[in-house]
Amino acid sequence: MFHWFLPTGGDDRAVGAASHGGIIGADDGARPQVSATHRPPTLDYLTQIARAADSLGYEGVLTPTGVHCEDAWLTTAALIAATRRLKFLVAFRPGLVSPVLAAQMAATFQRLSSGRLLLNVVAGSSSAEQRGYGDLLDHDARYERAAEFLDIVRAAWSGSRFDHTGPHYLVEGGFLREPPPVTPTVYLGGSSPAAVEVAARHADVYLTWGEPVALVADKIATVRAAAAGQGRTIRFGIRLHVITRDTADRAWEDAFALIAGLDEDTIRARQESLRRLESVGQQRMLDLHGGSRDNLVIAPNLWAGIGLVRGGAGTALVGSHDEVAARIDEYRAAGITEFIMSGYPHLEEAFAFGEGVLPRVRS
Repeated sequence: MFHWFLPTGGDDRAVGAASHGGIIGADDGARPQVSATHRPPTLDYLTQIARAADSLGYEGVLTPTGVHCEDAWLTTAALIAATRRLKFLVAFRPGLVSPVLAAQMAATFQRLSSGRLLLNVVAGSSSAEQRGYGDLLDHDARYERAAEFLDIVRAAWSGSRFDHTGPHYLVEGGFLREPPPVTPTVYLGGSSPAAVEVAARHADVYLTWGEPVALVADKIATVRAAAAGQGRTIRFGIRLHVITRDTADRAWEDAFALIAGLDEDTIRARQESLRRLESVGQQRMLDLHGGSRDNLVIAPNLWAGIGLVRGGAGTALVGSHDEVAARIDEYRAAGITEFIMSGYPHLEEAFAFGEGVLPRVRS
């Protein structure tokens, strides 16, 4: 199953300093610097990407969340009527909205979209950003609250009236008059023990960022064992950028062009900023390259250049269509069944991957 990415924080032809395109700080709450080639996230542009993903056969599109981008719920709701079968993987934010209201929002979305909502639980990787929203809990407490939040959401979706008393929520007479016609699939990522514990209890799909296959396989084994301890089985997905071309040489040329405008001071500043985030997964991303341009090819066709200045997913599959398809097959063999891909610019790269790689991996 393959998904694409909806760049609700804007799009560009590069990641780097303002004079060379790109958006710095777009994933950790910093104010973005935009270039002359920046594409703002207008409804017209996002509609183009969503329709391309719909027609190319992607299962859905992931929308980011945070102060750097447009609200995921409002944006994706506006795209329901512009698409036919495309699903929307939307951020579920425990602590920023009440769980019963969130359950009602999801139920409404499911009815309006004919069952095209997927939910990405985001507990928050930055205490600074969370405090900006009025949420004062620390990292592990946010995951504890996320588990309680999901308990309440699922109780609301049952259609029965219920009460709940817990450390974070008190609900008296919780009830949804119309539960969702189809229960949304719940996605959750995170590399910390607290995140793994919540995923084991509640996730239908556990998400990881694009580490080398061996590291991904180890993480899958850990989460699978934790889920088994809860009497559950879950699926696994991965979040990766991609730069795929007819030839490997062209793909690598385009990859290095993405970061050609970066200077060492910018890289150093961004690495220091990203190191301050609490996310264990983010620290694992940074450790792959150590902030050095000399260590960016971290596995066959796996390149960490985007992670020099971008938070979140920092690696890309780079190569010919056949090479990228081969690497995807290796992740599949490790247990990955869902792939959430992206690339700069997202409209053009949706076609490059959709026309060059999807036919190969599906055959």
